[in-house]
Amino acid sequence: MARLAGQVAFITGGGRGIGRAIGLAFAAEGAVVGIADIDRASAEATAADIAKAGGVARAFVIDVSHREAVLDASDRLVSEFGRLDAVVNSAIVFRYEPVGAITEETWNRMTSVGLKSLIWGAQAADRHMVAERGGVIINFSSPTADRGHSGTAVYSAMKGAVGALTRALAVEFGPRGIRVNAISPGAIPTPGARALVDDAGYEMRRKKSPLGRLGTAEEIGEAAVFLASSAGAFITGEVWHVDGGATIMGG
Repeated sequence: MARLAGQVAFITGGGRGIGRAIGLAFAAEGAVVGIADIDRASAEATAADIAKAGGVARAFVIDVSHREAVLDASDRLVSEFGRLDAVVNSAIVFRYEPVGAITEETWNRMTSVGLKSLIWGAQAADRHMVAERGGVIINFSSPTADRGHSGTAVYSAMKGAVGALTRALAVEFGPRGIRVNAISPGAIPTPGARALVDDAGYEMRRKKSPLGRLGTAEEIGEAAVFLASSAGAFITGEVWHVDGGATIMGG
């Protein structure tokens, strides 16, 4: 039986990269998927690809930094399909630059999409996940939350906060059967990440991995499926490093 049969999932940043891979993986395991992305073409293409593969998906074109946009989209998904079982907060805007170059605009945009939107996703879960059925929220951290890297001040601070938020929500929502975890992916050469890291940078990351290779977005999708399925039913409040061992190597 499909591991997520009968579930309904709402995925932010679902049009591209890791979010897209999670949407495809969830749908392949039987979930109805709401794909939310600021880019219409990406959201609709991912939803169309899910449909072509025999799944069910809906595209929502929203800016996840806006509370009402997230809540309205999740409301519409639940109105059509009657339930909400998973919220995956994978939307991100990021850049690397020296601390002296950081502007208020950069800080506000990165944290609004990469941190504030997690609260709106949690509110969607709070609104629609019922105690009898429970559910799961999956956030995204980063190895930069655990190690220092030059040029990542905003990104590292934001991802460190994701871990703290994940633990706080796990305690708050746990009595209702809602589990909250975060995935901390290793080096995943998605199109967005490749805009910031060149081939030499990825080769350096590959060499620092005990497994000797980079990860794939599809592997992160499989990790998310595990956390959303019954196999992950006793896991909450965790930041799960899915990085090929790079964190333990300090890479």
